[in-house]
Amino acid sequence: MTGHARMPTAGVGPDPRVSLHLLGGFRLLHDDVPVVVPRGLQRVIALIGLRPGATRSHLAGLLWPETSEERALSSLRTALWRLRQDPCCPLVTDGDTVRLDPAVHLDTDELVDVAARVRDGDVPDAVGAAGRHDLLPGWYDDWVLLERERLRQLRLHMLEQLAGNHLAAGRHGEALEAALEAMAAEPLRETPHRLVVRIHLAEGNAFEAVHAFYVYRDLLLRELRLEPSRAMCALLDETLAPIRHATHPTPPRPGSPRPGVTGRTPGVTGR
Repeated sequence: MTGHARMPTAGVGPDPRVSLHLLGGFRLLHDDVPVVVPRGLQRVIALIGLRPGATRSHLAGLLWPETSEERALSSLRTALWRLRQDPCCPLVTDGDTVRLDPAVHLDTDELVDVAARVRDGDVPDAVGAAGRHDLLPGWYDDWVLLERERLRQLRLHMLEQLAGNHLAAGRHGEALEAALEAMAAEPLRETPHRLVVRIHLAEGNAFEAVHAFYVYRDLLLRELRLEPSRAMCALLDETLAPIRHATHPTPPRPGSPRPGVTGRTPGVTGR
């Protein structure tokens, strides 16, 4: 594990800034300089970052699930020893647990923090950019797949809640931006499409609302052969009522003559 060459500086400067990026791919930066980490050690660092305070046996079991506990623990001890030989090592040990150094900036922590602030009603800057990339794409360990889905769902709910908060406050442009960001992340998910319809209706844009509904309906029919939920259809009941009434005229009441019918018995002429 080595960083790119850097010129020494005179005197003692501030502590180096270390950041670990797991969204969009593994990157360990030491004062913004990439640190080269072998793939096997990347897995160790990434798991420790995602499972802070996990015991050694728990980490070893996740990293080497196909081996015995004794052999997995031995592999973990070797990996930790190799990491500690490098001055760029971002880990600290505390008894039976291993965690990232508190000074290390972790991008997944930023996503969790932004989501918590949105839940509290805050509007953080660049909220849409938080977590835009998948966790460790191309990695297929079970623990990666679980964490990837957890963070994906966290971001989707964050964007949907942000859109709802903006809509309730009458900030329709910001609400639409957040809803469209969620829609881009998961095009078949109904909630952001429903939010888009609600936002257009709140602005009085009936055409945009109907158009958004049918775009989603066509997508859902084409991809899954499903119809939108009753909750989404109900959003447009009042808007579509005149159209439905025009295309399906009210049937005549019993006993009333139909259009073009005189009421006389066929074949009988009046005198």
